[in-house]
Amino acid sequence: MANLDSNKASDGALILVGLGPGDPDLLAPGAAAALEGADVVVGFRGYMDQIGSMTTGKELVSMELGQELERASRAVDLASAGRTVAVVSSGDAGVYGMSGPVFRVLTERNWDGQHPQVVTVPGVSALQSAAALLGSPLMQDFCAISLSNLLTPWETIVRRLEGAAAGDFVVALYNPRSRRRDWQLLEARRILLEHRPGDTPVGLVREAYRDDQNITITTLGDLDVKYADVDMFTTVIIGNSTSYVLSGKMVTPRGYEEKSRPE
Repeated sequence: MANLDSNKASDGALILVGLGPGDPDLLAPGAAAALEGADVVVGFRGYMDQIGSMTTGKELVSMELGQELERASRAVDLASAGRTVAVVSSGDAGVYGMSGPVFRVLTERNWDGQHPQVVTVPGVSALQSAAALLGSPLMQDFCAISLSNLLTPWETIVRRLEGAAAGDFVVALYNPRSRRRDWQLLEARRILLEHRPGDTPVGLVREAYRDDQNITITTLGDLDVKYADVDMFTTVIIGNSTSYVLSGKMVTPRGYEEKSRPE
């Protein structure tokens, strides 16, 4: 299961599991196997509800958003005591997921690389889910930038936005807006508008592959009008200078040599 060494079972194990976007059909078989083989499942309460049918009979450790380090610490404690612990994230655990907090705790505890075992099961990330629903927006170089300044200074985020804008990257924005952080997306829009035109396509995907899924294609110039529709469950993909909209789909051609936008 998940490349665990069965000879070290008594040492405990941490399995970092990406659940994908939420649709059971998009849960990787390896992730399902990891959940089945775990003694304990640790995660955000909302994600635990998502996989409730797969955790029957297991010890569950559910916490709220903002308690990522507490979740990681509890998971490491349990694994260090010899348990097999699945730590779940939406999307991919290594893309703004629980891999970061878990390895931070392991670093603080001078982990030796062996005890407990640590393996990662990849999942379908939010930007992949959003891109699939929008059409074909990620066909050239792209980057992902989180607009949350809870752990990263806003000045650093600005430098990354400016670099992405100047480099003509397609940009996937994570954590674009919350109740307390209600201005960063419009500031990101302002920075990008300094380098690309207002008719640049923008795709907004909320709750990808879930019951409340909503897909909107707008432009960078009109993004402020759609601003109220954006929250922490939304992924925003902003096209580059060659991106265009074709019959309701957002397209970035494979290369710059192709005609960028239909007349």
